[in-house]
Amino acid sequence: MSFIADLHIHSRFSLATSKDLTPPTLHLWARRKGIGLVGTGDCIHPKWLAELELMLEPDDTGLLKLKHEFGHPELKSAPAGDVRFVLTTEISNIYKRGGQVRKVHNILIFPDFEAARSLQQRLQHLQFNISSDGRPILGLDSRDLLTMVLEASPQAMLIPAHIWTPWFSALGAKSGFNSIAECYGELTKHIHAVETGLSSDAPMNWLISSLDQFTLIANSDAHSPEKLGRNANRLTCEKSYQGLMDALKGGPDAGFGGTIDMFPQEGKYHYAGHRKCNVAIDPAENIRMKGICPVCHKRLTEGVMDRIAQLA
Repeated sequence: MSFIADLHIHSRFSLATSKDLTPPTLHLWARRKGIGLVGTGDCIHPKWLAELELMLEPDDTGLLKLKHEFGHPELKSAPAGDVRFVLTTEISNIYKRGGQVRKVHNILIFPDFEAARSLQQRLQHLQFNISSDGRPILGLDSRDLLTMVLEASPQAMLIPAHIWTPWFSALGAKSGFNSIAECYGELTKHIHAVETGLSSDAPMNWLISSLDQFTLIANSDAHSPEKLGRNANRLTCEKSYQGLMDALKGGPDAGFGGTIDMFPQEGKYHYAGHRKCNVAIDPAENIRMKGICPVCHKRLTEGVMDRIAQLA
């Protein structure tokens, strides 16, 4: 079976997101865009998880489907499609290691509501605030989060999110590491895929040999239903939770058919720059400018292209 999957999105409970992000509207827009599998996003948030449990039900593949009674009123005008959901969330991990503050975003995928609730309850027991933002900020090392995820369910998965974003990613120039192994240590064996983000694509990541062991995935990180699928994944596996896991772990040989990407040049972190100064410059020009903004004369935010060149 061939289908498109977008595994990293958000709900209306995340900051700066559309109030239209509801299960029925996500289902409608997935149908409109031909997306067969959508991550729920934010499934650790108590109100969103309760809503998901109300409106979604398991099918016989380990995935979730929208209950018939919650179908969107406009659904009849949308193209036919067999849309399924999988429980996902993004976590913002902010912690100190090696004398530096690290800010790493991680995508979590869960096989069922029980696993998601297990992690939710554990984080609440540890007194983390998981209610104020659909993408919670945790003062927790990424390695400790991964351990908790696997304890919630061995079938769950952690995927480093938009790995090159300067401020919030595993390999980010500002607060990340120089390799996935440095970030996750001995638990790297449980990392099977990494997300390229909106400012890079697979060919750019091919320059980093240490990433060859991971499946490179791309997702929309949608903050509104209309943004679904701007980046996505092509899968040629069985449309099931196990099929998804096999594809993410095994890559092309197991049914991962590659990514659908917008031009990475459109991503806000592709080039070095300053948004307020309306400055964006390519790596060669950045070297010539010695990393200094020509407008405000302060240091530029390092771009994804620059960071990849630095580590290649």
